[in-house]
Amino acid sequence: MPSYVIAEKCDGCKGGDKTACMYICPNDLMVLDPNAMKAYNQEPDQCWECFSCVKICPTQAIEVRGYSDFVPLGSSVMPMLGTEDVMWTCKFRNGTVKRFKFPIRTTAEGQANAYADLKGKDIESQLLSTEESEGRELPKPIATV
Repeated sequence: MPSYVIAEKCDGCKGGDKTACMYICPNDLMVLDPNAMKAYNQEPDQCWECFSCVKICPTQAIEVRGYSDFVPLGSSVMPMLGTEDVMWTCKFRNGTVKRFKFPIRTTAEGQANAYADLKGKDIESQLLSTEESEGRELPKPIATV
């Protein structure tokens, strides 16, 4: 189900020219109504429920109706974005509330290095990163007829 904005909660990110949800949406679906100063999803059919807008909204004005394998029928889920983690609050039909905490990242921003474990390895080689290249010949290409 696509994201939707609860108009009573949305403050248009205090009148800026670009709201937080507009900034974060990977499909550029969120827009700001200049008359009402409220954000809305301009093409709900194109929304892929990534929850980015839901997590970044400072007023918690955006929700996504979750699928039943993620959010039980009749319940609601709301993320609270912290500096180091996201706290998900799931409120069930019977009033039970469960909270789940997940880290935002495991490395400092800008410090991720996919090749850190490959120090001293030739990443341009045709060998796998776990294979040793010393004393080993590369396989010969198979000739096609």
